[in-house]
Amino acid sequence: MTLKFGWHMHSFPVDGSNAAAFKDQITQTLDRVGHHFDSVWVDDHFWPWAKWQAPDTPYVECMTTIAYFAAKYPALKFGSSVLCQSYRNPGLLAKMAANLQWLTGGRFLFGLGAGWMEEEYHAYDYDFPKPAVRIAQLEETIQVIQKLWTETPASFEGKYYRIQDAYLMPKPDPIPPLLIGGGGEQLTLRVVAKYADMWNIPGGSLENYGRKLEVLRQHCDAVGRNFDDIVKSWSAEAVTVAPTEAEARRIAEASPYNNNAIYGAPEQVAEQLQKFVDLGVTYLIVRLLDFPKTDGIQLFVDEVMPRLQR
Repeated sequence: MTLKFGWHMHSFPVDGSNAAAFKDQITQTLDRVGHHFDSVWVDDHFWPWAKWQAPDTPYVECMTTIAYFAAKYPALKFGSSVLCQSYRNPGLLAKMAANLQWLTGGRFLFGLGAGWMEEEYHAYDYDFPKPAVRIAQLEETIQVIQKLWTETPASFEGKYYRIQDAYLMPKPDPIPPLLIGGGGEQLTLRVVAKYADMWNIPGGSLENYGRKLEVLRQHCDAVGRNFDDIVKSWSAEAVTVAPTEAEARRIAEASPYNNNAIYGAPEQVAEQLQKFVDLGVTYLIVRLLDFPKTDGIQLFVDEVMPRLQR
């Protein structure tokens, strides 16, 4: 399978910029290197998830941001990384995703997860049940969406959600790929095995990713799913590439994003990412730490991508 690359768009300015300047930073990055990527991925939060970032900084909203930039960059796919199932009624979410797929001509990648940011739930008056309940709600959300995308009218009666004789037109054509994000080994990865077209986990070590793959394989065997039918993606959340290792280390150490950073000269970064590809990753989603500068991402597309694609 051909290795594909996505750019993980920053959700908030990391240099103290205001909202207008932040939008320009995103645009400048996409104008310079967007055509090298298959897709752009946008987080689904209302304020920064990073503890080191002030909560009153500008922050994007996932679905409206995708709609805006998908119209501006018609050659790119856009994905949600990942939508919190709790934040939108499942029927409404099905309609929003179908509408995006229609209006973008089939360029929406539907990333979905169970949610995790407890303080955000409380601030916006969402219930925050225990993980097992949130994952059960995630599974029902997927079932509601599948019904609405394939049946007219559609009905579903679950423990947490229901629809009754609901209409959704136009149906998404093609149906967006469903990416499920998360690494919970008992429950989340079983939902991945049952429903996902793609699976993603952000960051973490090579050893952690390999262990999750083995657990996912076991769940696939248990539910009768072909493990190889699921696209394995990985979000490299903290990548720094520079002409020299010393310069890359300096950039990484200066960034608060630098937990589990992958950094170095192009050949060193490619070597580290190749290990994930060797495990089975066919979709790499990267976030460069020198943003809003574009030097690093330019070097990534010029010298790291070709090495990995070979």
